[in-house]
Amino acid sequence: MTHHHGIDYVELTVTDLHAAERFYTEAFGWHVTRYGPGYSGLRGPGGEGTEIGGLALGERPRPGGPFVLLYSEDLDASAEAVREAGGAVVRGPYEFPGGRRFHFTDPAGNELGVWSSR
Repeated sequence: MTHHHGIDYVELTVTDLHAAERFYTEAFGWHVTRYGPGYSGLRGPGGEGTEIGGLALGERPRPGGPFVLLYSEDLDASAEAVREAGGAVVRGPYEFPGGRRFHFTDPAGNELGVWSSR
């Protein structure tokens, strides 16, 4: 369900569409819908519901692009999945008042975060 002025869709620019699809599938279990040679839609784990975002093929990620924060029930396992899928944990995991989180970069250089409640 969408909400007025709520986050509805997040699009990431990637330099290698196949590598990005593989990364997000392996690291987080997301489902990919390929719409053509330059764009793929993303659905969360289970592949049901509306698309949550997309991967757009480009020359490089947008500077200062959106910072996306994902939720995890097991933060340490998520950090390991990022590393195993070819990403890099660039900050953390660290404590913050609401729980713990880490930041990572995907193979195209997009930086995202993952958090977990206590």
